Amino acid sequence: MVTPADVGRLVRELAPQVLVAVVRRHGGFDTCEDAVQEALLAAAVQWPAQGLPADPKAWLITTASRRRIEMWRSETARQRREETVSALTPPPPDAVPAVDDSLTLLLLCCHPALTPESQVALTLRAVGGLTTAEIARAFLVPEATLAQRISRAKARITAAGAQFRMPGPVELPERIAAVLHVLYLIFNEGYTAGSGADLNRVELSAEAVRLTRQLHAELPADGEVGGLLALMLLTDARRPARTAADGSLVPLAEQDRSAWDAAAIAEGTALISECLATAPIGPYQLQAAIAAVHDEAARAEDTDWPQILALYNHLQVLTPGPMVTLNRVVAVSEVHGPRAALEQLTAAAADPALTGHHRLHAVRAHLLEAAGDADAAAVEYRWAARGTLSAPEQRYLEARAARLAH
Repeated sequence: MVTPADVGRLVRELAPQVLVAVVRRHGGFDTCEDAVQEALLAAAVQWPAQGLPADPKAWLITTASRRRIEMWRSETARQRREETVSALTPPPPDAVPAVDDSLTLLLLCCHPALTPESQVALTLRAVGGLTTAEIARAFLVPEATLAQRISRAKARITAAGAQFRMPGPVELPERIAAVLHVLYLIFNEGYTAGSGADLNRVELSAEAVRLTRQLHAELPADGEVGGLLALMLLTDARRPARTAADGSLVPLAEQDRSAWDAAAIAEGTALISECLATAPIGPYQLQAAIAAVHDEAARAEDTDWPQILALYNHLQVLTPGPMVTLNRVVAVSEVHGPRAALEQLTAAAADPALTGHHRLHAVRAHLLEAAGDADAAAVEYRWAARGTLSAPEQRYLEARAARLAH
C-alpha cells in the first residue's frame, strides 16, 4: 500500500506538469491552479486508501479538468459557451518542449507584478505542489492569510495580462534572475528559519533544492543557475552538524565536520568548478565558491580565509549589500585581526539597512570577544538575542553572553 509520504512526494513532482497540461487545454492560470490544487488534495486523500491509479498524472489531469468544468458552470453564460468550446476542442500539440513548460510556469509565478512574498507562496503551491496549509505552517502564518496572499497574487497576474508563454529575449534574463531570487529566499528560510522554535525548516530547503535541480536541467549552460544549485548543496551539506541533540545552534567553527554530507559537497564542488570555468561569473557562483572553501577545510583552523576575503571583495563589487558587508567583515577579522574588522564594522553600521539588525550586533559581539573585550561583547550578544525571532538563535546568543559574564 502506498504511504501518505509517498503520495506527497509524487504529487509534488507531478503538480507543475499537471498544471501546465490543464492551463494549455483550458486557459486561465488562476482558475486552473485552483482546480489542480483540488485534484492534488483528492489524490492525497484517495491514493493512500485506494492505491495509485495506473497513470497518476492522467488521473490528476482528468480530476482537475472535471473540477475546472464545474467552475465553468458557475460562471456567466458567455463564459460557459467560451469554455465549452475550449473543452470540446482537443488540446493542441505542444508548441514547445515540456522542459520549457516547467520554466514558463516558474517565470509566471515569479511575475514582476508580485511582491517577493507572493512570488514565494505561489511558486511553492503551483510549482512545488505544496498545499496552502503546508506553506502556511512552514512560514508560521495563518492559513487564511496565506490563502489570501495566493489569491491576490493570481489576481495581480491576471490584471497584468500575463499569459502562459515564455518572455521575449530582452525580458527573459531579468525574469530568470527573479526566479533565482525566489528559490534563494525559499532555501534560506528553510536553512535558517527567520522565526520559530526550529533552526531549520527542511521541507522548504529540500523543495528549493528540488526546484533548482529542475531549473538547472532546463538551463544547464546558465552559470548562475548552476551556481545557485551548488550554493544550496554546499550549504545544506552542513545541516546535520548545525544543531546539537537538544536543537541548539552549533556555529560553523565548532561543528563536527565528519557529520557533513560528503556526497553533497562533492557534487556542489564539481558543479561550481565547472560553472566558474565555463560561464560569466555572477553572485551565486561567488557565494558557492565561498561555501566550497569552507567545506573543503577538514578543520576550522584550516580554512583559507585569504581566499574567502578575496571572494567577498569581488562579491561586494558585483552585488553590494548589508549581509555581504557583514560577512566580509568577519573574513577581514580572520585575515587582519578583530581590531581592523571593528573599524570597518563601524563604517558599515552607518548603512540604514543595518540599523538595529540583530546580525550587526552579533558580528560586533563576535569581534569584541575575539579582541578580548568580554564585557562589551556580552552586551552586544544580548542586543542580538533581543533582535532575532529565532528561538535557537536567541538561546545561542544568550548563552554566549552568559558565558562571558562569568
